[in-house]
Formats: sequence, C-alpha cells, structure tokens
Amino acid sequence: MKPLPIVWQRLVSEQGSTCPRCHDTGEAVQQAVRQLRQALEPLGIKPELQVQAIDAAAFLRDPLQSNQVLIAGRPMEHWLGAATGSSRCCNECGANECRTVEVDGQVHEAIPQELLVRAGLIAATRMLDPALPA
Repeated sequence: MKPLPIVWQRLVSEQGSTCPRCHDTGEAVQQAVRQLRQALEPLGIKPELQVQAIDAAAFLRDPLQSNQVLIAGRPMEHWLGAATGSSRCCNECGANECRTVEVDGQVHEAIPQELLVRAGLIAATRMLDPALPA
C-alpha cells in the first residue's frame, strides 16, 4: 500500500484544549480519513493521519499554521485551487487572526469533511498517475 500522508496541525493550550473551529475541523479530518481509506484501499493507497499540536509560542509567530491540513506534503488549498485567508478567532486563540479557507467563493473557518475528501482524492489521483501535474 502506498501511504497518503495527511497532517493536521492546530493550537493546543497548556490545558489540552483547542478553539471551536479547530475542534470542528478535527472531527471532519477524522471522518474524511475514514472515508478516504474506504475509497482508496482498492487502489492500493492508504491515508495516514498525523495530528500535530502547535504550542502558544509557535502559534503567536504564525497563527496561520494552526488548523492547517497538509495532504501529500502540500496544503489542502493547493489540491482544491483554494485560497488561504484569516479571520478573528476566539477562546485559546485570543483575538488573533486564524486560518480560513476559501473555496468556490465560500469562506470556511472550520474545514468541512467534503473538502478534505475532495482534496485527498485529487492528491491520490496524482499519486496513481505521476504524469498528471501536481
């Protein structure tokens, strides 16, 4: 089986909590990986999820690193032709501008499962046919 690495990173407080948008994205990532495993297993591709915590110091240096999903080493936005943006967050993030994703004119603070699955399928397609542009 060829691995399809999926990395999700988010700010985690000293108490082990995260903001609502990261929490919701985390649930979507888990569901998307399960769905991708079922879809890609017959093709010999196995999605492998790695969850990474970002501490407060790293978050303050670059808040857009939080709630980022990398698929096959590239930001999810790459696979979807999407844009990265930001909006004011809450809770653990304070008043910082945190990562958003804009796809087809719609801005998402929490990344929906459907977008994660779509990005994963596109990345897997590129793995199956290296002649396709990355």
